[in-house]
Amino acid sequence: MSIPQSGGGPIERHEQLAEYLADGCKPKSDWRIGTEHEKFGYCKDTHKPLPFDGQRSIRAVLEGLRDRYGWAEVREGGHLIGLEKDGANVSLEPGGALELSGAPLETIHQTCDEVNEHLREVKDIADEIGVGFIGLGAAPIWTHDQMPLMPKGRYKLMNAYMDKVGTTGTTMMRRTCTVQVNLDFGSEADMVQKMRVAIALQPVATALFANSPFFEGKPNGMKSYRSWVWQHLDPARTGMVPFVFDQGFGFEAWVEYMLDVPMYFVYRDGQYIDALGQSFRDFLKGELPALPGEKPTLSDWADHLTTAFPEARLKKFIEMRGADGGPWRRLCALPAFWVGLTYDQGALDAAWDLVKGWDTETREAWRLGAARDGLQAEVGGRRMNDLAVQVLEIARSGLKARARPGLGGMVQDERHFLHALEDSVETGMTPADELLEQYNGDWNGDLDRIYEAFAY
Repeated sequence: MSIPQSGGGPIERHEQLAEYLADGCKPKSDWRIGTEHEKFGYCKDTHKPLPFDGQRSIRAVLEGLRDRYGWAEVREGGHLIGLEKDGANVSLEPGGALELSGAPLETIHQTCDEVNEHLREVKDIADEIGVGFIGLGAAPIWTHDQMPLMPKGRYKLMNAYMDKVGTTGTTMMRRTCTVQVNLDFGSEADMVQKMRVAIALQPVATALFANSPFFEGKPNGMKSYRSWVWQHLDPARTGMVPFVFDQGFGFEAWVEYMLDVPMYFVYRDGQYIDALGQSFRDFLKGELPALPGEKPTLSDWADHLTTAFPEARLKKFIEMRGADGGPWRRLCALPAFWVGLTYDQGALDAAWDLVKGWDTETREAWRLGAARDGLQAEVGGRRMNDLAVQVLEIARSGLKARARPGLGGMVQDERHFLHALEDSVETGMTPADELLEQYNGDWNGDLDRIYEAFAY
């Protein structure tokens, strides 16, 4: 999850809220790709989740990365809770999952190199202390009580609030993992088109990356249990944000949405101040109960923007949030999928043509079907697998048009990063389907086998 923002003066005009978002507009030559991926750590001998402290722990992994690979510390309340280097960050999810928030990079070749280097560094440290990491959308066996809450003020506040507004918030915090990609926009009109395509086609990404069919030691009836969890979390800050498709949608409409999202906190002097359920509109008037008489800064606004969790999220860039965490090939495939669809205008137009006739109910049906049935989902007589074939064809065309070579020119573009997804639509099998096949076959119902088979 996001780290606290810093800088930015006081908010003196309402227009500054939309202007903050508009400041993200960049010429196409400056568009970058930022990939984030989370993974569960566990003790190799017991398959239990890592504690925060101890010889085999999250802290030990962070200290190893710091000491051996030159990462700088990020601390909160005296605790080592993250690392930073060269525009990238290593951070902790609430239940201890380790996240790399990658640097903004020009090509998917660079993104994949970054992923490789990070996983190599982590494995180097982890092997020495008897720790493993695994890429899945949900913890397959661990219970809520087995998952420690990391010592971050933001997480303590969220943990206390989640069960008041939904049924699965603490499950999301402790026992789910994702891979995301952050992408740029060139103008308000470009942002609008990209957000509409992102929301409409997010269920296709959910289906292709579905990788969480187990929970608490048994099949859970979903292909993406992580997606199902998000559907039952907090309707005030999640979902398919249908207003994105309204005529006139733009930066100001997103501002109005965010002003209606209840607050979590205000960050002051290294401390998270409880503002749970309070209104940023009141904050703008100097009437926030948590800080009476005080008005927000732009960094407060930036923090608040991180507390909504729709399927695609707008900040100074767009976050694609629909995919389960997974194996290495899919960490590179997700940015390829979305870059192919959105960074070439011809591909973006084709993607919009594919979805512009859908109504709110159709988009929501695809979302629900993707979580439950993956590529076998069906809406209005149309199969998800067939839709995914069309979408991948568009993504391939976009990557071909981008023509970003790799390996010193030996690879002409980025299309090969889609191969893992093309294999899925050819077989009709998501990673979740493959896991279930092994569970019901060679593993003979022994879910502990997942750690050996799917560790990084």
